[in-house]
Amino acid sequence: METVFDWVTILLFAGLITLFLQRSSMDEPPDTIWHYLPPAVGCALANYVGNEGYDLAAVAILIAVVAYVVRVLRPLRT
Repeated sequence: METVFDWVTILLFAGLITLFLQRSSMDEPPDTIWHYLPPAVGCALANYVGNEGYDLAAVAILIAVVAYVVRVLRPLRT
């Protein structure tokens, strides 16, 4: 864990895992495991791209990951 991208992607991924575990314990989960694949891959890709020195592209990928989570997974859904 050497770069900012390592820390940011790990934190986003941990939040994604927490959301998945919380939702999977519901009687009727509003989403499936496949809905979590794009943001998980996005976190890995952003980390790789950021560690390779393409900071702007990594930030854009991270923004896309957060937008996907908010738009598709809706963590604040009641």
